[in-house]
Amino acid sequence: MIVQVHANPDVERSEQLVSEVEALVASVVGRFADRISRVQVHLGDENSSAKRGSNDKRCMMEARIDGAAPVAVTELASTIEQALNGAADKLERSLDSRLGRQREH
Repeated sequence: MIVQVHANPDVERSEQLVSEVEALVASVVGRFADRISRVQVHLGDENSSAKRGSNDKRCMMEARIDGAAPVAVTELASTIEQALNGAADKLERSLDSRLGRQREH
């Protein structure tokens, strides 16, 4: 499984951040890894550095499932870390729901 991390210019994309994102994604989708080819993570600051506000950090995660439509989730939060964790929780629930339904059919 490939994890791609994209960040808009207002988010500092460090090696540490990339490593943390990869570890988080691996822990969330680990049990589905044989069915997922790629996870894209997009990080952004909705208001950029010009404005400060609450819940302006965005994390969008999209998992590409083999033989099925991708699953995408988005989370807005006060910090990038909170947005990452919120999106990871949503992605795990969505994958569990989607792949659980596929097993039932």
